[in-house]
Amino acid sequence: MRKFWFAYLAKGLVIFPGGFGTMDELFEILTLAQTDKLAKKILVIIYGSEYWKKVINFEAFVDAGAVSPQDLDLLKMADTPEEAFEFLREGLTKYHLGGVPKKEEKEREVTPEIAKTRP
Repeated sequence: MRKFWFAYLAKGLVIFPGGFGTMDELFEILTLAQTDKLAKKILVIIYGSEYWKKVINFEAFVDAGAVSPQDLDLLKMADTPEEAFEFLREGLTKYHLGGVPKKEEKEREVTPEIAKTRP
C-alpha cells in the first residue's frame, strides 16, 4: 500500500546513491512507467552518475534485450543540483502544467505559477 501511494502522489523521483531499498524504489517506479501503469508521467532523476555507473550498467539491459533503448528515456542522470532542477522544472512544466516555460525579453526564465513564492 505504501508503494501505491508513493507512486500515486509523485510527479517526480530523485534517487540518490543508496542500497537495496533505494534500488527497490527506483525499479518499482521505472517498471510502472515502462509498462504504462501510471496515470501520469513521473520524472526520474538519478543523482550522482559516478556512483550509479559503477553500480548499474543501464546499457547492459538494452544490450541483453531486457529493455528497449527507449526505456532508458524514462530516467535522466544529473550531477549537480542545477542539472536536476532544470530537468524537473522542464518536465513538471511540460507534463503537469501544460506547456513549456516562457522566456522574458532578456532570455530570463519565467517561474511557473506553481513554483512562485509569496511576496
